[in-house]
Amino acid sequence: MAVNIDTHAFSVAPMMEMTDRFCRVFHRCMSAKALLYSEMVTCNAILHGDRDYLLGFDSIESPVVLQLGGSDPADLAACARIGQQYGYAEINLNVGCPSDRVQSGRFGACLMAEPELVASCVSAMKEAVDIPVTVKCRIGIDRNDAYEPFAEFISTVQRGGCELFIVHARKAWLDGLSPKENRDIPPLKYDFVQRIKQENPDLAFVLNGGLQTHQQARTLKHECPLPLDGVMIGRQAYKNPWLLSEVDELYYGDKPTSITRFDIIERYIPHIEKEIAAGTRLGRMTRHILGLFQGQPGGRIWRRYLSENAWRPGAGAEVVKEALRRVDAASRRPAA
Repeated sequence: MAVNIDTHAFSVAPMMEMTDRFCRVFHRCMSAKALLYSEMVTCNAILHGDRDYLLGFDSIESPVVLQLGGSDPADLAACARIGQQYGYAEINLNVGCPSDRVQSGRFGACLMAEPELVASCVSAMKEAVDIPVTVKCRIGIDRNDAYEPFAEFISTVQRGGCELFIVHARKAWLDGLSPKENRDIPPLKYDFVQRIKQENPDLAFVLNGGLQTHQQARTLKHECPLPLDGVMIGRQAYKNPWLLSEVDELYYGDKPTSITRFDIIERYIPHIEKEIAAGTRLGRMTRHILGLFQGQPGGRIWRRYLSENAWRPGAGAEVVKEALRRVDAASRRPAA
């Protein structure tokens, strides 16, 4: 199935231990159209683990992309088929994660050294499902960080049937840097992504890596003659989720809204109550909302109250309501 490029105008990056189903519901309270991703899930986990726990999600999160980690075409095809059955809108292959654990399993960024294998993986998944298959990669690994190897990787994987690439515009050092350092130390080369788009106008490219603001992202997207097809923001969207409240207007042409941070929490509370009734601990949900009032009056009160109370036995939605009440009181307090 062909990729619907319009849906990729803005997306929140897949992040381990962050973009779980509770986080995605919260993000959906702010944007109806941003493309959301699962955490990376390995093929081994899906084939041998608890699939409902790993893959289950609420329909209100849709559209959601399932990101897979693996390098065996047959296993990836089987997992893509399972992902489609669970209702995911798209399958994405991780060719960008630099962690040691990922390398030992022969997937993630180390696969950039094996473009023919990546092409075979994409081809196998495309044959197995009726939903789009995409690839998230880096611009290179270790000392192979010139433009030409990156362009050859894209060309080879394209022959496997990939029509859309999400590119983290940094290389990955697989030996010597931690995953955190790999997010910050290798220099960003946005021009690589802009150039590859100009040379491959029939392919779609989404820019990822180091994006902090909508102004920066939109400028980079449009500053080349043939604009990029989308932008993806990760940790900044997680740390400062209010950023998502403008996405539908800025990237999808919706009318401006007057939504407030208080409105967002009011939208999220019914989901909290439903999950509490199902046995979910409050802290699993509130850890994703700590940054909502960042830089606002009462922001520290919000974060502290939730951090101190959400993990207590029996904690429920009343904790969030009380935190919201305290923020409201702080915001109404006259300045000194």
